[in-house]
Amino acid sequence: MIRVAVVDDQPLVRMGLRTLLESEAGLDLVAEAGDGREGVEAVRRTLPDVVLMDIRMPVLDGLAALREITSDPALARVRVVMLTTFELDDYVFAALRAGASGFVLKDADPDELVRAVRVVADGESLLSPSITRRVIERFAMAPSGPAAPGWSAPHPELDRLTSREREIVAWVATGRSNDEIAAELVVSAATVRTHVSRAMVKLGARDRAQLVVLVVQAGLATPS
Repeated sequence: MIRVAVVDDQPLVRMGLRTLLESEAGLDLVAEAGDGREGVEAVRRTLPDVVLMDIRMPVLDGLAALREITSDPALARVRVVMLTTFELDDYVFAALRAGASGFVLKDADPDELVRAVRVVADGESLLSPSITRRVIERFAMAPSGPAAPGWSAPHPELDRLTSREREIVAWVATGRSNDEIAAELVVSAATVRTHVSRAMVKLGARDRAQLVVLVVQAGLATPS
């Protein structure tokens, strides 16, 4: 059973998500909250597997709530999917850097929302190619140096990656799935999954979404 929490300041949105989640086998809605502060408290109290979190909320916005959740060691297993009105929302980049595991449009089909919960609960990330391209382009256009917005030094553990791991995580940063990468490299999906998992451990990435950010920062990815 996948435990889910919903954090959104719009009652109609919460009602719709509640109805959807309660109708799906294998999903259990364990908490609801109408602002970020209540959301963080509910997450700490119920320890859901996945949180569906709005970005713009009163009291404490979704980004601040996300940071509190991802920085709390007691919540290390909690995955957060951000709910957004537009796929290319200005907050997408900041949310990725703060540890979001993916994004779902509020007007997405019900099946897509359910899939998002299941994919993230299974340890994957939910990044569309367009979101991935936006992240890459942000770094490509930004001036380099510690004072540049969004800039940070390459990960200190980057040298621990093998050449094969570097190659595969660069493919990950193009937004492709394990199966798609396996087809490109003519290897098994299990082999790709193993290399991705090892890279995540070496770089300390919470999930695939954060791995993309670290890879792009390191300059291993191209927008091809």
